[in-house]
Amino acid sequence: MNKNKVSPIDALYDENNEDNIFLYNENDEPIEFAQIAVIPIEENVYVILKPIEPVEGIADDEALVFEIIDDEEIHIVQDEKIATKVFDIYYEMLNKEGN
Repeated sequence: MNKNKVSPIDALYDENNEDNIFLYNENDEPIEFAQIAVIPIEENVYVILKPIEPVEGIADDEALVFEIIDDEEIHIVQDEKIATKVFDIYYEMLNKEGN
């Protein structure tokens, strides 16, 4: 893990960064996520992150969609339609790359 403290958003935008991302829950506890993809859609930027450790309510094979707001904040996407669209674009990207 990188010893220099980098904001999660800066880390996500860094194409060379492969370190996990730490976000904090409502109790200010860190949750470690693996970076899956950064997906720009129109003027919005979404990221797909997968929890490293089990999280209550999230299956082991599930990932979550977050939105980067004004390059300063990151929020989980609650809207199923948006989350589905992000995953659809991600799967299209994988198919084009031959994965």
